[in-house]
Amino acid sequence: MILNRKVLKFEIDLDFVLIAVTTSLKDYRTCYLINKHLNFNFTKGPDLEVDINPDKEPGYFSIYNDSWEASETDFYFIANKGTEGYLIPEMRKTDYFIMIKNYIDSDDLEALISALNKIPEIVAAVKIDPKKLKSRENLLF
Repeated sequence: MILNRKVLKFEIDLDFVLIAVTTSLKDYRTCYLINKHLNFNFTKGPDLEVDINPDKEPGYFSIYNDSWEASETDFYFIANKGTEGYLIPEMRKTDYFIMIKNYIDSDDLEALISALNKIPEIVAAVKIDPKKLKSRENLLF
């Protein structure tokens, strides 16, 4: 007897760009500087709730967002350290992430990273590939 079997392959759609930001500043201070120097308008939203460890309480991470109406691009500034640990544990040296959803032109992205690195209080801002992160599921919201 031959069984008809279909295999369902599931691949997470990571349709966003991710920038890792390292700084010793608090989230609100970093957003203030980004708003001031780069003409963003990051505003605080309700904390992001993520089930990091199934046996523990969910973790809460501060999150700010801004949108570019013209290109329908959404920006999220997310703390890596929350109430129950790290959002992306394999990147403990990263303090924050800037997630860019929908579309950003590669030239605009390079200009953004360059401008972030010019803010004296930001130690480093680098683009990272979300597909290479073990805990990338934590970034799906």
